[in-house]
Amino acid sequence: MLKVHSYESMGTIDGPGIRLVVFLQGCPFRCLYCANPDTIELKGGKPTEVEEIVRMAVSEKPFFGKKGGVTFSGGEPTVQARELIPLIKALKAEGIHTCLDSNGALWNDDVEELFRLVDLVLLDVKEFNPERHKLLTGHPNTQTLRTAAWLEANDHPFWMRYVLVPGYSDFEEDMRAMGEHFGGYKMIQRLELLPYHRLGVHKYEAMGLEYRLKDVRENTREQLERAESILKEYFPFVVTN
Repeated sequence: MLKVHSYESMGTIDGPGIRLVVFLQGCPFRCLYCANPDTIELKGGKPTEVEEIVRMAVSEKPFFGKKGGVTFSGGEPTVQARELIPLIKALKAEGIHTCLDSNGALWNDDVEELFRLVDLVLLDVKEFNPERHKLLTGHPNTQTLRTAAWLEANDHPFWMRYVLVPGYSDFEEDMRAMGEHFGGYKMIQRLELLPYHRLGVHKYEAMGLEYRLKDVRENTREQLERAESILKEYFPFVVTN
């Protein structure tokens, strides 16, 4: 039984092709810019049987084409790794491509099996500098970097994702340090540069929570172009979503 927050059909930004995106409950991070604060607590969401999600995916399979499939996001889907494993196996049995959008911060036997099973990982690297990462998320990035190294060592393809938050993750020295660290990785198929946005602010208001980045403006085109130019020095495929 999985705890599901919501679904998005015909998604086009969370993995290749057209995808069914399943947002799951639970996350260990407390990112200052989190767009889905209502997914953080595991106790929320709708308990959902594996078979229900398989039926939904199979019904949408004709729209997936050759590249699409199902992406699990959140929250942090590895929080429910044990429950996800049989679902991934069932989707693979139906010939459906699977993708996991993860911050890579959790690791145990179930998480490792989950990573081995999925076809593609979208690895969210919030910040490369450990102190700034902790400021931004409340946690260190040590395990995220270990997860990336595991994916590389096990020949498992992944996309890296990096949110450009003005004043928090847009430092040139940090982006260059990240490029130096990951530039030689062969399993990174692309780097996705994600603009900072404020689409979740209304959720904080509805939940009676303070949005701590209320004074941070969304990226200008110049900021995004500068970051993309820097990252392209290290990664052959950089896409700004």
